[in-house]
Amino acid sequence: MESFGYVAVNKAGKEIKGSIEAETEAKALAEIRNRGMMVVSLSKQSMLTKDINIDLGGAPKPRDLSVFCRQFVSMTRAGVTIIDALRMLGEQTENKKLQKAVVAVRVDVEKGEPLAEAFAKHPKVFPNLLVSMTQAGEASGSLDIAMERMAAHFEKAAKTKALIKKAMIYPVVLIVVAIAVMVVMLVVVIPSYTGMFNDLGTELPAITKAMVAASDFLRAYWYLVALALIGVIVALKLYSKTNSGKHVFGKLALIIPAMKNLKQKEASSMMARTLSTLMAAGVPLTEAVGIVSNTMQNIWYKEALLDVRDQITLGVPLSQPLETCGLFPPMVYHMTRIGEESGNTEDMLNKLADYYDEEVEMAVQSLMAVMEPMIIIVMAVIVGVMVFAILSPMMDLYDSIG
Repeated sequence: MESFGYVAVNKAGKEIKGSIEAETEAKALAEIRNRGMMVVSLSKQSMLTKDINIDLGGAPKPRDLSVFCRQFVSMTRAGVTIIDALRMLGEQTENKKLQKAVVAVRVDVEKGEPLAEAFAKHPKVFPNLLVSMTQAGEASGSLDIAMERMAAHFEKAAKTKALIKKAMIYPVVLIVVAIAVMVVMLVVVIPSYTGMFNDLGTELPAITKAMVAASDFLRAYWYLVALALIGVIVALKLYSKTNSGKHVFGKLALIIPAMKNLKQKEASSMMARTLSTLMAAGVPLTEAVGIVSNTMQNIWYKEALLDVRDQITLGVPLSQPLETCGLFPPMVYHMTRIGEESGNTEDMLNKLADYYDEEVEMAVQSLMAVMEPMIIIVMAVIVGVMVFAILSPMMDLYDSIG
């Protein structure tokens, strides 16, 4: 396969530059024209002129997938074929990973593959939930409805994620400021008083000696401190990806009271919303619960839902293992049981998801209300101790003079 660089104009009249791989220049030209673009120039790329494609990692965000699903629904309902819709989405999608995957999906669909199978070839871009929903939509002839539900699902997920991220900005800023104040005090302020401490000719208090020693060490071996911090962060990051680390950090999130409240409600909302969406598309309950388990971030919830799936396979009602696992609040399994008894589990789960979406917002606000004063207090104590260490020798001197 050869790599060709091209300049083309799309249907909207916008100039697009890119590269394409093809066996010959003629096939590259045909492929670009199939994408609905008019070729301005096309040339073979060498090692020096070839585009550098750096993968910055990370799958498309829920917001990207939500926009993709919404636009797909709008186009297909307007009478545009799936292939043409994918072609247009491939041209206008901003996320590079998603754009590349959509182009590949269109090629596979043109070859006759079902859309769900084409999505499944890109697990890092299209989640298993979207693949299952697409498969169910294709089987039932209601692909637009399935994609519309997925758009709503991704929008909810994006909103929750943005809410948590926004709420964490202030505490993170406070922590950064606290660290900056500590460094300035140790590197700049305390050394400026060291000469005065030596001129006093008196025995320094233990706290002052400790601060001076910490200041001297940080100034002399700051690179070792930096390397140690980086090493600890990297080690914790790597450990968190291991099975043991996932269990340890997952358990910590469920032990800390304020964090437990948020994680429990977030998991309840995700479970109810995803399960309701899958059931509405006609996905079997056992398969739906298995898919839901893969969407859980905390491994304890993931394993609990896998056990729930096994229990359902044996004929146990959904509400029973949800109760016995001990991870979900009573309202989850009580509402699920009511839905099972009334034959309306899907609708009950949807209402449950709406309820816990609001609860997540309140839990985030409560967590921030607890964290903010705690961080300020810790910051005040640290600065207060440093100031006391500086003033203590002078107060002792004044007492001796008096």
